[in-house]
Amino acid sequence: MSIVKVIEVISEGNNLEAAIQAAVTEVTKTVKNVRQINVEHIEGIINDNKVTKYRIHAKVSFVVEHNGV
Repeated sequence: MSIVKVIEVISEGNNLEAAIQAAVTEVTKTVKNVRQINVEHIEGIINDNKVTKYRIHAKVSFVVEHNGV
């Protein structure tokens, strides 16, 4: 049986794809077996009447390794 844990993250980028990838890149620096990211909220950061950055709130799922029981 596998156990899956979920963590919540906030990330930012110049477009949605960059924001999502930035979240995955940062999480995978310290977490193994990442399997999924679920973007739950998207924000546009506006400067001078233009969207200049995108921020996402997401949940990242990963499988917990077992050392055998």
